Amino acid sequence: MRNGLMRVLMQEDLNFLLTNRLPRRWATNMVGRIAATRHPIVAKPALAAWRFFCDVDLSDAETTRFASLRDGFIRRLRAGARSFAAGARVVASPCDAIVGAHGRVEDGRVYQVKGFPYRLDELVPDAALAARFADGWFVTLRLTAGMYHRFHAPADLTVEAVTYQSGDCWNVNPIALKRVERLFCRNERAVIEARDADGRALLLVPVAAILVASIRLTFLDTERTLREQGPGRRACDVAVEKGAEMGWFEHGSTIVMFLPASARLRDGLREGAPIRAGEAIADW
Repeated sequence: MRNGLMRVLMQEDLNFLLTNRLPRRWATNMVGRIAATRHPIVAKPALAAWRFFCDVDLSDAETTRFASLRDGFIRRLRAGARSFAAGARVVASPCDAIVGAHGRVEDGRVYQVKGFPYRLDELVPDAALAARFADGWFVTLRLTAGMYHRFHAPADLTVEAVTYQSGDCWNVNPIALKRVERLFCRNERAVIEARDADGRALLLVPVAAILVASIRLTFLDTERTLREQGPGRRACDVAVEKGAEMGWFEHGSTIVMFLPASARLRDGLREGAPIRAGEAIADW
């Protein structure tokens, strides 16, 4: 029954209609309220629907009992469930994800899918910052709704600034990426600027999507979402060790990572393949 229903819901026209043509911000706020509700009358059916529709794997979760849907989304893993690739020159995946478009940034041009380019200086509001990665590397990492939603430092880093950019909340699944031009540049997002101990730069851009009630950054302030803190750039000087938690989404979404031209993505990356937090993804 589940497989048949999912085949119907994943038909491109129907999926796009259901996930993008309804009032996106209203739906996002509504899901956020439902997810935060701890009363069993709301929480139990919400959790049951999540497990039914989202292919949730809780085999490595710290607990499988949740008081709310939000608790399920932001669950922690049991100790040792993820190990991060060792070595100062190895860059790890910051999250569990499906690998999306990846490769060279071509003179400031990036692809959300084949044939759908966007400009890095549209995604990153600071043109000078975007120019530093204009011939670098990028990898798109999509977190599905059933995945582990926390993300971690891909290397030993010092976070130098975070810029919050308000925006829309289009779905970020492959169906929408093939239909909505410059989708990541339209959506709500954060730009995390960081460097490793040798001064090599890295950008992490968490992109919100429909039903993503918030992006929270552990190294800044987990009590308030980025949306509540308001738009703009916040300078900081925060050291995070490889594998340390950096934040979470309160639903599945996407992280786009950018590396300079001196780095290189691993040859084994394949679009559509799953990757786990901590697996090697690139080398300085």
